[in-house]
Amino acid sequence: MSYFFGEDKEVENIVHSEISRLEEGLELIASENVASKNVMLAQGSPLTNKYAEGYPSKRYYGGCEEVDKVENLAIARAKSIFNCSYANVQPHSGSQANQAVYSALLEPGDTILSLSLSDGGHLSHGHFVTQVGKIFKISNYSLNEKTELIDFDKVKKVAFEVKPKLIICGYSNYSRKIDFSSFRDIADQVGAYLLGDIAHISGIVAAAKHPSPFPYCHIATTTTHKTLRGPRGGMILSSDRDISEKIDKAVFPGMQGGPLMHVIAAKAVAFGEAAKPSFKEYINQVLKNAKCLSRCLSENGLRIVSGGTDNHLFSCDLRNWKLTGKEAEALLGDAGITVNKNTIPNDPQSPFVTSGVRIGTPAVTTRGMREAEMKHISDFIVKVLKEKADPKKIKNEVLELCQKFPLYT
Repeated sequence: MSYFFGEDKEVENIVHSEISRLEEGLELIASENVASKNVMLAQGSPLTNKYAEGYPSKRYYGGCEEVDKVENLAIARAKSIFNCSYANVQPHSGSQANQAVYSALLEPGDTILSLSLSDGGHLSHGHFVTQVGKIFKISNYSLNEKTELIDFDKVKKVAFEVKPKLIICGYSNYSRKIDFSSFRDIADQVGAYLLGDIAHISGIVAAAKHPSPFPYCHIATTTTHKTLRGPRGGMILSSDRDISEKIDKAVFPGMQGGPLMHVIAAKAVAFGEAAKPSFKEYINQVLKNAKCLSRCLSENGLRIVSGGTDNHLFSCDLRNWKLTGKEAEALLGDAGITVNKNTIPNDPQSPFVTSGVRIGTPAVTTRGMREAEMKHISDFIVKVLKEKADPKKIKNEVLELCQKFPLYT
């Protein structure tokens, strides 16, 4: 695939270099994927030119007849694949979607209860370095120290102690299924709203391979990339009419100005793709690949947090290989394998160093790789991190594998 920018050869060269990086390396960052050509074409369309502040049929600008159609289409498709009655497709990101929910449902100083960042939560769930952490009181629950799973006794105990206005379930680094029903029981007992942040698992939910947040969650947020394999962006879902009216006001004019209509068009394309049988087949393979890769690494002595995975990602504890996450990320990067350092439960290292890496299979599965290739990838990782092989030599083997599964042809 070639991109041309007229006289701007500097930008053109950077884009082509990034394409080469993607083609020639293994992308194992769990939050990344590869959007289809149709998604990218929609995102690069002339819809980028249109200002459309407001909502369909209620715009503050004229000439919105066509963009109204594409936003309505995106909304209808989102409601269909997630089986809910409301969708706001305007948020620019998952973090902004979360902030809109807080703005709609909470008052400054209200308490949010969420999983701690070190155990797999997300910055936008109230870490002290964020604006969310400065505006609201943040309390955390943690994983069971032995099983590294959600401990509902702990969640309930903290919830009764702090009486949150909002409980968040849904994470950035948790490899097991989420029991939305048990969270709702606790939320009802303390009079809290329940937010399901399904940014990582929304594609798995859409393919009916993970329990839906509905009817248990009052509201759900998600990104539209990751496992959903659309453009980078956010979305808010609900089946509560009172909440949906508050959300619309919180997104616009509360949080954002004009929506990105070219991105909303790309979201509509991605939602259409997610409704096809081929997408379910894709998600099935993502899950098989994650299980296979985690098992192969475990068999080579790498400890997998919680012992395995039920979704698209897993977290590796590198301490028995005498490496930090920062070191492993750099070594694998030199071998053409992209991962991200990540904290593990009760991590003795700082978030800038970490004792682990997070690994995901959505992007390599999009390339067409299956279980046989996961075994090869496991071998590459073992050679670099455990056997201390020269990463540059392994990079040649990585390139040979990647050439069999081209991304852009």
